[in-house]
Amino acid sequence: MRRLVAETHVRPGQLILPVFVREQATEPVPITSMPGVVQHTRDSLRRAAVEAAELGLGGIMLFGVPLAKDATGSGALDPAGILNVAIADVVAEVGDAFPVMSDLCLDEFTDHGHCGVLDESGQIDNDATLEIYAQMALAHAAAGVDLVGPSGMMDGQVGVIRRALDAAGHAQVGILAYSAKYASSFYGPFREAVDSSLQGDRRTYQQDGGNAREGVREALLDVAEGADIVMVKPALAYLDVITAVRAAVPVPVAAYNISGEYAMVEAAAANGWIDREAAIIETLTSIRRAGADVILTYWAAEAARLL
Repeated sequence: MRRLVAETHVRPGQLILPVFVREQATEPVPITSMPGVVQHTRDSLRRAAVEAAELGLGGIMLFGVPLAKDATGSGALDPAGILNVAIADVVAEVGDAFPVMSDLCLDEFTDHGHCGVLDESGQIDNDATLEIYAQMALAHAAAGVDLVGPSGMMDGQVGVIRRALDAAGHAQVGILAYSAKYASSFYGPFREAVDSSLQGDRRTYQQDGGNAREGVREALLDVAEGADIVMVKPALAYLDVITAVRAAVPVPVAAYNISGEYAMVEAAAANGWIDREAAIIETLTSIRRAGADVILTYWAAEAARLL
């Protein structure tokens, strides 16, 4: 009866699995702050992608972990760079099963850990970063990606990427825009996952956690620039923003159930303080109930089995 009259449903096809792939790794590397999550080898990534497809997930989002970094994140543009070859690997393995998505950002590739290049004063150079994002989008498209996920929160990033893709004949490549991405304290485990070099914070370009209307405005700007899906990140501390964005935009809304949210549940469950599986489903249900059409979550494969 409860299932029959349930107002909110979570289905495997609404979940996207974020995965990390490490350059030249010979075996998966556990991420200590995210129990159960690893930096994949190229081979283990292929296996994870096949499993995700067999479970009926909605897609897979790829993050690269390079060995070498520099000030401009040049490895992001290298056709032989880890993220670009990983896209090609996964597309070749499961490209007909579901959308293959890629993180379009420089933070994994820069030696300073920021999402863009820096000017002489050490500040983010928004427009110079956009030029690199356009090139990065073309590199991902050439590798076969279905959706790029610009996550750097640079002003105008969606429009620049859309125009670059269209001009190069990649009109079929979509954009999952990180539209309302907040400067959050819950990103800590992710920085271990991508071997981040960041010192300081990203408050000059990510959003203030107190500003909900600004999140809606950012989402509307991205829709106007050509976003196919807009995203709110993080999810749990910003459920109200998800609801507000869902009410404001005509495109699907995604939410990212981020590393710190994952780690909190895993840590509490490891101490026997909560029922882990029930907490996973309740967490995902709350994000769907808030209005998210799509959820990026490290629990995607396990949740699909539970569901």
